[in-house]
Amino acid sequence: MFTFKALQKNKTVKYGVPMLLLVVGGSFGLREFTQIRYDAQRIRKKLDPSLEAKVNVQKQSAMLEEEYEKLKEVNLEEWKNIRGPRPWEDSREYQEQQRARQNKKD
Repeated sequence: MFTFKALQKNKTVKYGVPMLLLVVGGSFGLREFTQIRYDAQRIRKKLDPSLEAKVNVQKQSAMLEEEYEKLKEVNLEEWKNIRGPRPWEDSREYQEQQRARQNKKD
């Protein structure tokens, strides 16, 4: 049989067993930590009653009708599409150009 000194010299026992213990034990440990994380997120994500009413599917159709009524009141005939400044453009200079063009048209 193997003696204690023989087991200490065996590379499988010396390096392989601790490696397997780390891998298997680490997976169990990570599972527990991630479960804690997801439980904490579930608790944090509980909605306030005001938001919960907005998310409720039964009341969703009423909300869509309210939004439709708001859109009917908006005058889309006088709407203009105005381009904003590009990231590389100076916004103040661009706004001055837009104002100058607007004044020429008026």
